[in-house]
Amino acid sequence: MLKNYLILFIVLATLSCKKASAPPPPQINSFYKKVITADDRKTITPEEAKTYHVDKTYQYEYRTGYSQHYEYNYDVKGINAKGDSVFGNINVEGKYGAGILINDSLGEIEINTEWIAYGKLKAIDKKRNEYHLIVK
Repeated sequence: MLKNYLILFIVLATLSCKKASAPPPPQINSFYKKVITADDRKTITPEEAKTYHVDKTYQYEYRTGYSQHYEYNYDVKGINAKGDSVFGNINVEGKYGAGILINDSLGEIEINTEWIAYGKLKAIDKKRNEYHLIVK
């Protein structure tokens, strides 16, 4: 009987031991930020300059980065909720981005953007005002 309990204990102990998990994958050093900010459009870092690309057949002003991780720069124009005209410049990586809009009466406005259709974006400023933009 004691022998049966000993075997059961060994089996349960073996099953309950966790296997050593593999180490996490190494972090890839990259100049990409998780979140794009309005200031990203002001300067191009030396790392970004290595992949700077201009192609006049597309709407973006320039792009930096590598396949699957491009950051695009666009000139945009649009309107706010009141119908006032705005224009500006944004950086976008994937679906989201950020930039600066200019309005004659409000001056410079920092925004965060999101693609809603081809060439069309929705933007929101820090005061939660909404803007509808198109790429120039």
